[in-house]
Amino acid sequence: MSHQKTFIIHTDGGARGNPGPAGIGIVLEDKETGEKHHFKKYIGETTNNQAEYRALVYALERAHEMDAQEVWCYLDSELVVKQLHGIYRVKDKNLAPLFLKIWNLKQKFKKITFTHIFREKNKEADMLVNMAIDAHLVLTK
Repeated sequence: MSHQKTFIIHTDGGARGNPGPAGIGIVLEDKETGEKHHFKKYIGETTNNQAEYRALVYALERAHEMDAQEVWCYLDSELVVKQLHGIYRVKDKNLAPLFLKIWNLKQKFKKITFTHIFREKNKEADMLVNMAIDAHLVLTK
């Protein structure tokens, strides 16, 4: 029987000012081994919601590259989770292409879940976002 690889994913995206300098933070954890992979990236000037979506896109692309068949995604953006569950419509024209990208990425996994969590439960990803933005702001001073 082939082993099914499952990742627990925590993502966060944030902008200082809205829009403003933005970053993404991702923690990919192999459910079986507990091994964690951390990603942080400065993504330029954007809004909080765009950063949240871009963090999830980046995380799903990395998980797919690492041969994950099942992913459990945890985000502290209630808006993104409700849009992905079809509870809220995507009205923002800048979010629509990102929503579509995630919709297409979903097809690459056997199982995928999106769960809203409170910010306190997402500290690691949040810290990575701030590190990415801080590093960029230090370089541009």
